[in-house]
Amino acid sequence: MIIYPAIDLLDGKCVRLKQGLYDQVTRYSDQPEDVAQDFKSQGAKWIHIVDLNAAKTGVPTNHDIIGRIAANTGLKIQTGGGIRNMETLTRLIEDYGVSRCVLGTSAMRDRAFTEAALAKYANQIAIGIDAHDGDVAVDGWTNRSGIRATVFALQMKSLGAQIVIYTDISRDGMLIGPATAQTAEMVAVTGMDVIASGGIGSPEDIIDIKKTGCVGVIVGKAIYEGKVRLSECMQNE
Repeated sequence: MIIYPAIDLLDGKCVRLKQGLYDQVTRYSDQPEDVAQDFKSQGAKWIHIVDLNAAKTGVPTNHDIIGRIAANTGLKIQTGGGIRNMETLTRLIEDYGVSRCVLGTSAMRDRAFTEAALAKYANQIAIGIDAHDGDVAVDGWTNRSGIRATVFALQMKSLGAQIVIYTDISRDGMLIGPATAQTAEMVAVTGMDVIASGGIGSPEDIIDIKKTGCVGVIVGKAIYEGKVRLSECMQNE
């Protein structure tokens, strides 16, 4: 199981939101590139980066920072937030050196773009499924779609998607433990490669989520708050 330390970018700063709420922001660093280098020094091979500005508005805002992190650290970058057309997707992968892009709102609302993206970059696309009470949320988690997470995942699988990033919004940034039951259901129902996200608050939580059969877990606030030591977790990856 791969551990993905997370960097959430808002106005160029490294922050964390509580339950996806943009008015519940904690700023951790004004130098996200330094944060990425620190993750690398602790053994990370991947970093999960979200452009929170773009996730909400659809307008790329922090891509230059993402590109610099990719170029200067040599780490594999998995990034999402506001990737809603082929131009943005191509720029991130081919110009900024991103290893994997996450389609969230666009996967829900623009099926033609999603199909085209999967056809061109099949191994470099993950579908971001952010759920609230089991329903998919969109627009930076500000709106609900009314579609069940597992149903949507199967729709994406039929288009050729192989990877799902499953986030339980109610747990995100809360350090209360991951959604193990829901993650296990996503793994069992879809048979896809599932990366879990949300709620990790201790090394024990990482052990628990691994038991679901997921292939990866995204860890954010727990690292910044000192609840999880990335260097120790990496040794048990």
